[in-house]
Amino acid sequence: MSNTPHQLAADFPDLADKISDLKAADPHFAHLMQDYDAVNDQVHLAETDVKPMEDLGLTELRKKRMHLKDEIYKALSAVA
Repeated sequence: MSNTPHQLAADFPDLADKISDLKAADPHFAHLMQDYDAVNDQVHLAETDVKPMEDLGLTELRKKRMHLKDEIYKALSAVA
């Protein structure tokens, strides 16, 4: 596992199997996961000053990450 914070498997450890199953079965969910991971990586790089950015840009990325995480959790909650 990466040392990047906010990895979904770490944030939702009780849903790790469901995340894996849904990612394999649902292309839309897999796309949400890809988007989340890409945004999360950008946030991490900005927060660690590897690729610094202005505060407003970082705030917008954090909002996007939260929105994606909400969508992912909603999809996970809908699966029985």
